[in-house]
Amino acid sequence: MLTESDILNALRDCYDPALPCNIVDLGLVRAIHVFPNPDAPGAGIPGVPQKHSIHIEFTLTNSSEDAEAQLTAQIQNRLAGMEEAGETTVVPVNQPPWTPQQITPEGRRILGLDGNRNLIQIR
Repeated sequence: MLTESDILNALRDCYDPALPCNIVDLGLVRAIHVFPNPDAPGAGIPGVPQKHSIHIEFTLTNSSEDAEAQLTAQIQNRLAGMEEAGETTVVPVNQPPWTPQQITPEGRRILGLDGNRNLIQIR
């Protein structure tokens, strides 16, 4: 059974075009919905994994068309490589807008925002 956690782990391989951090730790993933798809090819055949329909909503740090296209392609390509992933819908959303406060502690570490006295700490 494909879970939201499985998808979040996979999306850690997708990186923001402007910041050197994955989209999960930047806080760009807004919603994940996973549904078993009983009509997917191979459904009901013994030994064939259950396929799932996936719906992802994400926001951007930079609201350009290029950034949107790049992130959409990264997400779709990464999830296409998962055995249990079937149809995937990726939807960019603008509201609420992204802010640096949404960066996870791991993202802050990746970006070097923790422990650097010269930077304003984002909490």
